[in-house]
Amino acid sequence: MKPARFDYYAPQSTDEALSLLSQHGDDAKVLAGGQSLMPLMAMRLARPPVVVDINRISALEHITSADGGGINIGALTRQRSVELSDVVAQRFPMLSAMVPHIGHFQIRNRGTVGGSIAHADPSAEWPAFAMASDAQIVLSSSTGSREVDAGDFFVTYFTTAAETGEMVTEVRLPGSGAGWGWGFEEVCRRHGDFAMTGAFTRVHLDNNGACDDSRIVIFGVGGTPVRIESAESVLRGSNGEMQSLEQVAAAVSEALDPDSDIHASALYRKEVSGVMARRALVGAFRRARGEEN
Repeated sequence: MKPARFDYYAPQSTDEALSLLSQHGDDAKVLAGGQSLMPLMAMRLARPPVVVDINRISALEHITSADGGGINIGALTRQRSVELSDVVAQRFPMLSAMVPHIGHFQIRNRGTVGGSIAHADPSAEWPAFAMASDAQIVLSSSTGSREVDAGDFFVTYFTTAAETGEMVTEVRLPGSGAGWGWGFEEVCRRHGDFAMTGAFTRVHLDNNGACDDSRIVIFGVGGTPVRIESAESVLRGSNGEMQSLEQVAAAVSEALDPDSDIHASALYRKEVSGVMARRALVGAFRRARGEEN
């Protein structure tokens, strides 16, 4: 099929793009990588009267170091650029490990960080990673910018806290300091498919090697990624022994009320999410101890 008719704009600057979004309001859709929007338009599942193509705005494509070991990633930065970035590999190895699981390299060549965040597919990796990393999403409009915590940004299926006239312009990842380890696991039918369920975990160890802080985020199980704080409470004080990790896995499964679809049943997602969390935590404890990169 072909898209319905629409007006096309190709702004040269962020200010011009934001002015267009302010002018056209809910009629406008932002075109970045186009890996989600263009198929939806081709099938006429989306019929935006106005398309604002931001691909000529070079200021939105960057990966820069921030204070405290963090990094800032421009919304137009391609997934492949993140995958190949030495700065990302050094400061956020969990991100480097995640990106190769996003579709196939042809998709990563065009797909953008901001596009994935703004699209808010609950089975995608970026929203869950942002939540597990305590990221802040920068939303800009013609009247100014604001930062939204990733935990507050994702509202439900394909819905975010962005208001009319706002556009994601940057993702800010804070540095985590010493003593943290990370883990990432997901299960798909085939490499490049969306995950049926997956887990991002981060663990901080005290001087005795026990967990005193953590993040457990599950994705692919509902309208948004889910942080399982009840399982984090079970993990506190653990040294990563298998018995405690099994208890955490059970807490993860107990906390979830996932959806069923043609890819997996709710019962499957509920059980396997706990397994993914346990496996990711094994890696997180090892990295926190310096046993692996």
